[in-house]
Amino acid sequence: MRIDKYLWCTRYYKTRNMATEACKKGHVHVNGKIAKPSREVFPMEEITVRKNQIRYELVVMDIPPSRVGAKLVDIYRKDATPKEAYENKKLQELSQQHYRKSGVGRPTKKDRRDIENYLDEPE
Repeated sequence: MRIDKYLWCTRYYKTRNMATEACKKGHVHVNGKIAKPSREVFPMEEITVRKNQIRYELVVMDIPPSRVGAKLVDIYRKDATPKEAYENKKLQELSQQHYRKSGVGRPTKKDRRDIENYLDEPE
């Protein structure tokens, strides 16, 4: 089975076109090498997928006949992603939300002055 089709079948990408684009951009590695969308995948190969700032690591257990339900995905792959990757993503999201809520816009004059005063203060 092609790598782009496998990633679509195991629900890492919503559409097969998205999986193909990820392969073309170099976000997918098989056994440490960049994979083209047409590369064949075989059981026990290690796949690394970079998606949404997380590096997913998975091992191919079996090849699905077609797209499978979310409950059946674990039959066809073993997730070896370290838990630190998910924790780092949460911390990243929290740090972005800490200062400014999303959609508020760029800093105001008051914000700029506050930042300059904070940086100019002697320690």
